[in-house]
Formats: sequence, C-alpha cells, structure tokens
Amino acid sequence: MNHPRRSILIDTDTAADDAVALIMALRSPRVEVKAITTVAGNVPVDQATRNALFTVELCGAEVPVFSGSAKPLERELQTAEWFNGQDGLGDHGYAPSVHAMTAGDAVDAIVAAVQSTPEIEIITLGPLTNLALALERSPSLAQSIGRCVVMGGAPCCEGNVTPAAEFNIWVDPEAARTVFSSGAPIEMIGWHLSRVDAVLNEREIQEVFALGTPLAEFVIRANSSAATAYHVQTGETGISLPDPIAMAVLLDPMLKLETSRHYVAIECNSDLTRGMTVVDRLDVSADPRNSDVWSDAMRRGQRIEICWKLDVSGWKAALVAALKPPR
Repeated sequence: MNHPRRSILIDTDTAADDAVALIMALRSPRVEVKAITTVAGNVPVDQATRNALFTVELCGAEVPVFSGSAKPLERELQTAEWFNGQDGLGDHGYAPSVHAMTAGDAVDAIVAAVQSTPEIEIITLGPLTNLALALERSPSLAQSIGRCVVMGGAPCCEGNVTPAAEFNIWVDPEAARTVFSSGAPIEMIGWHLSRVDAVLNEREIQEVFALGTPLAEFVIRANSSAATAYHVQTGETGISLPDPIAMAVLLDPMLKLETSRHYVAIECNSDLTRGMTVVDRLDVSADPRNSDVWSDAMRRGQRIEICWKLDVSGWKAALVAALKPPR
C-alpha cells in the first residue's frame, strides 16, 4: 500500500554529515522536500548554502534552497572547520555548477512553508537560529508543525564541543531555548545516538564504496576530514553521522527503540556549561527547590521527546538504501 508522501522542510548548516542527510531525504519515497533553509554553524552560511546546492544538484533534484542567518541570535559565530574541513565537505573541491539559491530569506521561507502546509515536518540539522526567529515572528507556528526533529543536545552524557554541550545547541543556546520552550512537537535526537555501534566501521565503509554510485563515493570522501577528527576526539574509528541518523528517524519513526518525555532546559548563562541540555529525567522540576529555576522550561507545559536508543541496523540499512543505484 502506497502512503502519501509527507511534506518536510530541512534546516541545515550543511557540512559533510548534513549533506548525507539531505541525500537520504531527497531520495526517499516517503517524503517531499518542500524547501531547504541554511544557517551558519559548521561553516559560514554562504558556504552552507553552496554545499546544500551542490548536494541537491548531485541528487538531480529540484528543491528551493534559501539562505538564512549568518550568526547566532546574541553571540559571535563559532564554526567547525577543524572537524569538517574548510569547505565543510572535506576540502575535495565540491561546488555547485548549475543551481543557485532561491531569492528570499530562510526565516520567511519557514514561516511561509508552515502556514501553507499544515502539519509539515521540520528537521533541524544545525543551530536553531532560523527556527527561533521564525517562531519569534509568528509564535502560533509551533501549533502548525506536525513534527520537529532536532539533531542536537547531549541528554545523557558528554558533549562533542565542550564537556557539557553538543555543537548545534552550543553555537546558539538562546535560539535553542526559544525553540525548546515554543510548544513545538520536538523530538530530540542527541549526539549520543551516533556513537559506538552507530558509527560506520571500516567494513561498512567499504560496503558503501562497493555500491559504486557517485552518491556513495561522495558520502565517504566528503566525510574524510570528519572521520579523522572524530577519531582524535573520541578514540573511535569510523564515520559518525549524527545528522543522517536524525533524518533516518524523521523518515521512519520506528527506528526509535526507546523514548521518554521530559522538561529540558538550555543553559545560556554559564561559560562552563553553555549550551548544555539539562533533562529533568526524574521529573523533579516542579519541586519547590527547583520550580523557580525551571519556570521558563515549564511555562508551556511542553515536555520534549528524547530518543535514548536507536535501531542501529535499521538506520544503517536506510543509509545504504538511499545510496544504491536507482532501479
């Protein structure tokens, strides 16, 4: 039985793993990508836009790409060229040859997409600046979003940019606070899900290469810098792909094996724990000793769905399916 394709919007700071996530969406029969919006994060926004355009072109797709916020709401931009290379795609010279970005602003595009397509699903793969600005401009948008899958946070463990924080939330914690307290139906896909068994190991990397498609080759080559940096960072060998994991969950929610819903507070004031996603896993935020501190997170009574456990074999199968030659 064929189900109608779901409408999605992708907000991305397009580096190597973001590009893999874009490929999965653009090649999926489950969804129709209504728009791609770019934001500064892994790389400056102009580079993120070029990378998104290249990926759309590589897939032979026709999807509007809107450039968005060049800096966080209140802070100077901190990028991650040290992880993904200067161009975000491993510095192999990837660049669009035909496509150009769509006229207009990413924030306007988000507002228009949600207003014109009720129950549209949004996935964020970078800092939450664009979405925060859209929600500030039109707070009622939160009630019109069908799903809001956020790749970000470290709900149970160490971060990947500081001991306390994951990169996307750390870059613009004020934006994350706005989004997490907006009432949008957030599904938090944290960095922890992309580690250990979820990493593509050497055998799996060779299996992807063996597919023999331009997409498969691109996925491995573009992530070459990231694989080296990930090994230095964690001691783990292979390619870690947090954004494609989030996309796999958007495409197939059954890949979430264990979830729970909790209040989540975003730390914005401390230099030590900036961007930390503080999860009230024991539901003690309403206790008298905590209620004042947690009042902002609790204001709308919105608990965030957090995924704790992933179907690893299912996510890897979804990746391979997206990279196979067309039938």
